[in-house]
Amino acid sequence: MEETGTMRMSRKERDSLVVLERVKKGEMKLREAAEVLGISYRQCGRRYGRYVKEGAAGLVHRLRGVRSNRSLAEEARKEIVELYGSRYEGFGPVLYAEKLGSEHGIKVDHETVRRLLVKEGLWRVKRKRKKPHRVWRERRGHFGELVQMDGSHHKWFEGRGEKCCLMVMIDDATGVRMSYLAEEETTAAAMKLLWMWIERYGVPKALYTDKKNVFVPSEKDVENGRLEGRKVFTQFGRACDRLGIEIVRAHSPEAKGRVERSNGVYQDRLVKQLRLSGISDIDTANELLSDGGFDRDLNDRFAIQAREPADYHRRVPGVDLASVFCIEETRRLSANWTLSFANRLYLIDAGDSNRSPVTRQAIVKLYLDGSLHMFHRDREVSFEAIDPAPPKPKPKKKTAANRGVAARGNSSIPASDHPWRQSWSDEHTYENRTFLKS
Repeated sequence: MEETGTMRMSRKERDSLVVLERVKKGEMKLREAAEVLGISYRQCGRRYGRYVKEGAAGLVHRLRGVRSNRSLAEEARKEIVELYGSRYEGFGPVLYAEKLGSEHGIKVDHETVRRLLVKEGLWRVKRKRKKPHRVWRERRGHFGELVQMDGSHHKWFEGRGEKCCLMVMIDDATGVRMSYLAEEETTAAAMKLLWMWIERYGVPKALYTDKKNVFVPSEKDVENGRLEGRKVFTQFGRACDRLGIEIVRAHSPEAKGRVERSNGVYQDRLVKQLRLSGISDIDTANELLSDGGFDRDLNDRFAIQAREPADYHRRVPGVDLASVFCIEETRRLSANWTLSFANRLYLIDAGDSNRSPVTRQAIVKLYLDGSLHMFHRDREVSFEAIDPAPPKPKPKKKTAANRGVAARGNSSIPASDHPWRQSWSDEHTYENRTFLKS
């Protein structure tokens, strides 16, 4: 069979051509050719039959140049490119493939999307910087054994709304996460998120946080407390201690890498979802995180099963979490049952007692909802804000002239030409000084 034109062949096909040509010339047996090509005798016989009948073209794979049955239609390719440029610009291939399937009904693998975007010049491979190797730490074995917490400052609304911080909690054993958006990484925001976690899962055994003063006191305060024989807590640490939660300090961001990587997931996916939903305020964003199921979708996608079946979360029946997650201060009561808090003066209801308080200390709690509560001798008491007493008038400051008048006992003030006001050098010269006339 005479062959003309150009033909593309793979290396294996060229090897088959050389070996089968030797069989055709009688230089090698078919069984020996099968051993050289690494195929069975029957397969080698079929190839040799096609080669004898069709020549070198019979060795080329039959599907070469044929469009795959699983390939995307040209219309779908154009739609994917147009949607990316008009609505999903900046989305990664994985997230974009998920949106195509859930919102547009285009079921396509993320790798296919990546190759298409790279071909169109819409996506570039981002090379990761090499970081120093760190010792790998195995996940904890139980759900609730260790929960990592951190705050992530980011442009969550991309300039459409106010600046804010996302508080994130993620279980070390399972990767189950929960988040809450607040204005800043404050004590109230951390308490609110932990409160939400406890209501859903229970009280965890330990929290893994950084060294911010929201979570743990400074080393100087801890040392001063140790010298004085007392424990030092932040407001958040005091609430955790009351619930029996241990706070473990992380000495570097890499130490709590699970929550740091989770922050990256939120910075990629949450920002884009807020953009698609047209959300630009904190309250609506929190509804998306909880009621909208954003956190639930992330847990369904990324969470895993713990190695051990036991759950280390504890239930706290009978505990008023509102009185635990609050700002608590100790104030000294005066003899007339008043105390000062936040630059205001409050009068505590003494009941039927007309005496001064036996215990001069009172507990003031500012709840997260803004309400104020006061406790005296482990009992909540009523109170009212009062105006402070007017300050006493300060005594008039005495001037030098008034002090002189008071010393002389009269009210006359020397005139400007009085001898007392004249300089000694103006009336006396060096020659007529009395001590020189002797």
